[in-house]
Amino acid sequence: METTTPVDTPHPLAGVIAPLKIADRCDRCAAQAFVVVQLTADDSSALMFCGHHFHKHEAALRALDPFAVLDDRHKINARPTAGDEPPGEM
Repeated sequence: METTTPVDTPHPLAGVIAPLKIADRCDRCAAQAFVVVQLTADDSSALMFCGHHFHKHEAALRALDPFAVLDDRHKINARPTAGDEPPGEM
């Protein structure tokens, strides 16, 4: 049986919303942000949320029909690796 190595595919929002960094903080409580909601195509409309605050306000945010939502909550409790952030980004 032949095995193949999965090819990394770019995130569907690559180029629309910048990837979250460890230093990015929730706009409500300053915990680490795992979700970015961009209300319009303009970057200045981006809101950052921790998992708790996005969950709490998710229905209302989605009702606004946002331009884009980057949801990285699957990374909560994941251990960062050395390659997660480019040097000097923290």
